[in-house]
Amino acid sequence: MGIREITPAEVCERLARGAVFLDVREDHERASGQAEGARGVARASLEADPSAYAPDRHAEVVLICQQGGRSLQAAQALQAAGYTHLASVAGGTSRWVAERLPVVRPQLDAEQLDFHERYSRHLLLPEVGTEGQRRLERSRVLVIGAGGLGSPSAYYLAAAGVGHLRIADDDVVDRSNLQRQILHTEARIGMPKVDSAQATLSALNPRTQVEAVAERVTSDNIDRLLEDVDVVLDGADNFPVRYLLNDACIRHAKPLVYGAVQRFEGQVSVFDAGRHRGQAPCYRCLFPEPPPPEFAPNCAEAGVLGVLPGVIGLLQASEVIKLLLEIGEPLTGRLLHFDALAMRFRETRLRPDPGCTVCAAGKPFPGYIDYQQFCSAR
Repeated sequence: MGIREITPAEVCERLARGAVFLDVREDHERASGQAEGARGVARASLEADPSAYAPDRHAEVVLICQQGGRSLQAAQALQAAGYTHLASVAGGTSRWVAERLPVVRPQLDAEQLDFHERYSRHLLLPEVGTEGQRRLERSRVLVIGAGGLGSPSAYYLAAAGVGHLRIADDDVVDRSNLQRQILHTEARIGMPKVDSAQATLSALNPRTQVEAVAERVTSDNIDRLLEDVDVVLDGADNFPVRYLLNDACIRHAKPLVYGAVQRFEGQVSVFDAGRHRGQAPCYRCLFPEPPPPEFAPNCAEAGVLGVLPGVIGLLQASEVIKLLLEIGEPLTGRLLHFDALAMRFRETRLRPDPGCTVCAAGKPFPGYIDYQQFCSAR
């Protein structure tokens, strides 16, 4: 039997007969106003436990959303769960308002109002929603480097609502940085990059706590830096730190979002061997040994297109958010290449190396090494 669609005016008659009236929109949608007499409950919550909101399966239940589509789908789900007397408001809250029927605004405190306004576009996504956004706010991310890759990554992670960003970098802002490192400004030349990053990100989103760590990343502090974080973002610009990050993330079972840029090309991947031994590759599976210095000049030597770190950094931020929310397909086992001159992406499949010195299944952690010597010896 189909679900009956009724007009907003007909709702009043049903309420007088004791009908249950439910607004199945998300919290942030109801914040701007909802039909008088309706109880707010997000559609997903209602469908997960309908008896919590409508205990009697034979009582009349009227559902409303914004336009009428979601409420009709929710009614169909309730019908499948055994409810027998269902109706959906055709035209939804939009029609209710257009017909000048009474509207009430839920009382939100300042924190709730800021949350719903700031993240309203995220809250519309079923894959995120209120629960996912709260999950982001509980998340902690370590960003290594506040330079070309760390700048766009951290900027969008803060904007997205990641609750805690720990940013480690021992460098200071230089005028040559400003062509690509968007966290910094002319007025901050000479300032520690992490302090400049903290100022920019706190101004963008005061809900995000930015922990500035003005230290060079070494074997002595890497375990402390990884403490309590959910994901690590590699914005380093040198091989010793990359190998150290890889080894530490395997030791502590943290996913590592890798990125690198040079001239007009960049690459991104997710190395998650610490949580998936023998199934996911690590950075050493891709690069068992660092290349000789003459084949791997840094940006100061080879140059870099200013927008390139932005492209790669945003891809890294996307991967971090997916990992935190456990949605989509991360770049685990895949290396994504980007050529800005050709405007072309290509993908390389990566497999775990069963003989890897660090991530091979069943192999105990060998301990940290002298990474500077390891990289300079090649």
